[in-house]
Amino acid sequence: MYDYAIRDGKLYIDGRWEHLNLYIANGEIAYIGQEEFPAKEIIDAEGLEVLPGIIDPHVHFDLDLGKIHSVDDFYFGSVAASYGGVSTIIDFLDPVSNAEELESAFHKRLALAKDSLVDFQLHATIKQPTGSIEAFVQKMKSLGIHTVKLFTTYSDSGRRTNDEDIITLLKLSAQYNFLVMAHIENDDLIDLNPTYTYRDLSKSRPSESETVEALKLAGYVKKYGGKLYMVHCSSGKTLEALVNTYPELINQSLFIESCPQYFTFSIDDLQKADGHLYTCAPPLRKKEEQKLLFKYASYLSTIGTDHCSFNRRDKAQQYLKDTPLGVGGIEFALPIMRKHLGDAVIEKMTSNVARLMGLKKKGVLKVGYDADLTFYQPEDVTISSSHGRADYSLYIGHKVFGRVVSTMVRGKFVMRQQKIVGDHGHWIKGNDIL
Repeated sequence: MYDYAIRDGKLYIDGRWEHLNLYIANGEIAYIGQEEFPAKEIIDAEGLEVLPGIIDPHVHFDLDLGKIHSVDDFYFGSVAASYGGVSTIIDFLDPVSNAEELESAFHKRLALAKDSLVDFQLHATIKQPTGSIEAFVQKMKSLGIHTVKLFTTYSDSGRRTNDEDIITLLKLSAQYNFLVMAHIENDDLIDLNPTYTYRDLSKSRPSESETVEALKLAGYVKKYGGKLYMVHCSSGKTLEALVNTYPELINQSLFIESCPQYFTFSIDDLQKADGHLYTCAPPLRKKEEQKLLFKYASYLSTIGTDHCSFNRRDKAQQYLKDTPLGVGGIEFALPIMRKHLGDAVIEKMTSNVARLMGLKKKGVLKVGYDADLTFYQPEDVTISSSHGRADYSLYIGHKVFGRVVSTMVRGKFVMRQQKIVGDHGHWIKGNDIL
């Protein structure tokens, strides 16, 4: 007998909607079709959309910035995630320089993540390599990690990776089949003027710094090979430049992520009295750049949130240098992006992420895959509350399309009918990408 029968729902399968029944057994999707069978529990999904569980490839839970932590740890962050239909999140190890430090960082992060209500995977993060980069990669792969993030900026805090090492990582990514992820801003174009306030953020980190660096790294991919994933593309000018200059690379060896905040807010919000609440890196851009982001959105591989939440008092600093850069958004990413891009965004938040991140049993509704499901009410909604630990959300009051009713992880409800009902999160060892 099946554990669950989900009947009369509108299932998202292979890019289209199908009115089919779905049956779950032992945490996996066991049958999809018209037939009906006995089950321990029958769920009437009439009027609901049933999507694959959303996968957020870019979150920062329990991020230690030295003087301050992000307020959502793995428990509260995953609570917010479950209310957003997110069944799997991918967080980051602390930045390290060699293989020995990598293993320590992995076990440290794994211990913190045990409180997650949803499944999780982890990206390695490299900074100023001091040992053998190949040894770093070999250690990473032995730990079941197939993605590594680097920074092309933040030299002031010792996190930058130089071009020579980036090229080495790209070459190794072809050899060892992993994905190089890059925070892309040109360090020389960043202005860390200590007198800047939050209103100067876009002057401090101009969109030119992103576009110039993105084109340079895309050129490295073309010349040296490998696979590169650009995190949080903020400017449509950057996306347009990549599409026009390297169209043959996009979604072949160059993959581009953007985030809900860049589709929703603009540089104008930074000029408001509470503009400090909108500070993130890279910053919000001009509306004309945002329009280009919409124009070229079909070229984006994925949508991540870069979820990194703080409280109001954390953000209310006199100078930009003391302001933690990051915003929350994981709970509302799906309804926000459905409002912006419609059904076209679903695969950018499910199957595309699973494919790129080596999550072979997630991201689609298919027999034998994990029963990660998002139950969605398709209706116009105004966001009125949030469930993370932060004392504000930028999205309160926004009109969106739809709301998540329930979230299931590997055949068990974590959030059901807008209430947390379970704890089902596990570390998911990655597989080779693509």
